[in-house]
Amino acid sequence: MKPEHLSLLLTREMPYGKYEGRKIADLPGHYLGWFAREGFPRGELGELLALMYELDHNDLRGLLDPLRRGR
Repeated sequence: MKPEHLSLLLTREMPYGKYEGRKIADLPGHYLGWFAREGFPRGELGELLALMYELDHNDLRGLLDPLRRGR
């Protein structure tokens, strides 16, 4: 994980699919779990989705709260 990826979770939007336009940090856990089972896309998007899945799966979404307040 790159430290700047945490900030990107709050700014990057899902570019396609059912949740197109939603910030990656706001994607529901079941959707992230689907990617974990089926495979994350390549590149930065896949890295961000995998990171968000890990945060969600380990109940660590709260780590993003200080970054949200700083905006």
